[in-house]
Amino acid sequence: MFRISKKLMFAIEAVLDIAYNAGSEPVQSGEITRRQGIPKRYLEQVLQQFVREGILSGVRGPRGGYRLARERRRITVGEIVKVVRGMENGCDINEELAGSVLGHQVVRPLWLELQDDCMTRLDSTTIEDLCLRARKAGVASETSDRIDFSI
Repeated sequence: MFRISKKLMFAIEAVLDIAYNAGSEPVQSGEITRRQGIPKRYLEQVLQQFVREGILSGVRGPRGGYRLARERRRITVGEIVKVVRGMENGCDINEELAGSVLGHQVVRPLWLELQDDCMTRLDSTTIEDLCLRARKAGVASETSDRIDFSI
């Protein structure tokens, strides 16, 4: 019913990768590209937008990269969707388009209700929820490789 763009999928995967694989060091974009296969040219653009929107924080320098700007339980998938939609160009169902009375008065309102329902679900799904799903699915995390227990 709803179609998810490649850009949106990449963006969600990138934030989830940072949350799931973060250790004491920030996650570098090259690591995300290696693990997720996200094109680096798109990845840098979306990561910088997430920094501007307060979802991620950027760390400069040779060991720099990206971290979540807030706890993963305080970042929702809905936030990510809204940022990416703002970046994407395209036709919006809310625009006034030619159509029949049935389309304007029945079909479009139904579609808008479905979009609202979907966004409500996305706004209540956190990055923490997705990390728990990944762990339950047995997805390997590189976190344990990055944690330094030296005192």
